[in-house]
Amino acid sequence: MTNSLDLARRFTALHGPAAPLALANAWDVVSARLVEASGAPAVATTSAGVAWSLGAPDGDALSRDRALDLVARVAGAVSVPVTADIESGFGADPAGVAETVTGVLAAGAVGVNIEDGTRAPADHAERLAAARAAADAAGIPLYINARIDTFLFGLGEEGTRLDETLARAAAYLRAGASGIFVPGVTDPATVAELAKGIDAPLNVLAGPGAPSVGELGALGVARVSLGSWVAEAAYQLVRRASAELVAGGTYAALADAAPYRELNDLLKG
Repeated sequence: MTNSLDLARRFTALHGPAAPLALANAWDVVSARLVEASGAPAVATTSAGVAWSLGAPDGDALSRDRALDLVARVAGAVSVPVTADIESGFGADPAGVAETVTGVLAAGAVGVNIEDGTRAPADHAERLAAARAAADAAGIPLYINARIDTFLFGLGEEGTRLDETLARAAAYLRAGASGIFVPGVTDPATVAELAKGIDAPLNVLAGPGAPSVGELGALGVARVSLGSWVAEAAYQLVRRASAELVAGGTYAALADAAPYRELNDLLKG
């Protein structure tokens, strides 16, 4: 409990626009250890990468037990704080979300992402409140990153999307969220408006073509995530290497592979 409390406090303190928390999301023990070995101060899981690695599609198809088992494996393998993407909470109702959060804390993670998707904002606020109550009952200041999918899913009229996002953010913070995650938008003007209008750390999803972490920090962003991009890149290498092998019998795609010994050594000790 003491270790989780310390990790939770450390993780919360990492959020700030002066030096945004940059997270290359992991999906298994080796990817988590590679992230830690890079010098990252925390490890985040990607729900898509986790689901894919376990044979399920992303989007609330993976069972809670399998997701929590993976969180426990990752948290037990690294010494830095771990935050887990738990999709919409792996629960049919607020009580189910609370059960999931209790399991996340027992697994050793100190942060979660919980997404609203197409759910009514009021319903999502109730789920966030249940998550906060579960964390409070455990005595851990869990970092609840409330994901708002208005931009990612193109919800509502484009002209009202920013105001809707800000309204949801305010409601989710009142419900107990620690920070707000708005994937699907990286244009500087909109990001700056979000950072200005949200009274909590703002997290955005970055990838090819997005502003750099430093540029996003200058706009007020406190956390930058790569989401499923790293897992997607890894699986693209599998596709490319296999296609090259089958079509031409060659192996050039493997030229930059991580050395076997280095990967194996990550799991020793």
